[in-house]
Amino acid sequence: MTTPEQIVAANKANVETLLTLANTAFASAERIAALNLNTARAVLEDSVASTKALLGAKDVQELISLQTSLAQPMVEKAVAYSRSIYEIASQTQEEVSKLFEAQVAEANKTFAAALDKAAKSAPAGSDVAVAAVKSAIAAANSAYDSVTKAAKQVAEIAEANVAAATSATVKAVSTSAPAKSSKKAA
Repeated sequence: MTTPEQIVAANKANVETLLTLANTAFASAERIAALNLNTARAVLEDSVASTKALLGAKDVQELISLQTSLAQPMVEKAVAYSRSIYEIASQTQEEVSKLFEAQVAEANKTFAAALDKAAKSAPAGSDVAVAAVKSAIAAANSAYDSVTKAAKQVAEIAEANVAAATSATVKAVSTSAPAKSSKKAA
């Protein structure tokens, strides 16, 4: 039923899929490592600048004002970092999902071809059984498509919620920072 050439072709396709998956994982890890290094560098530079500014404060009011003004950029940078990590993870998940969907489609195609081939050599009267198997496969594919669509919708909703929460956090910090400094100055 399966020739050695078909087995070799299937193995080659599987190796290609694994290489694509590995390359996707490595690219994602590389992006995260670069982001972490850049973030660590920026945090170190900001910490040095903040420390110098705080040490240069002449009185308590100036010290409080500086602390308040330094908090907002730190929160904004933390939010930007989180957003970048989320973006990298989302893109990686999307690439892996596409790869998985392609594998499922190929497996379905191969199985359908094998089923058709088996149906041609099946004894008379087995048409009902073959039709039942094809119907079950169609139902399973339909269910898989529905679950995939639902998962994509959930991911889109989650992404929108993350964006809204991020925006609300930045807005809350930016509105509370001036309020704190004006209360302390009064």
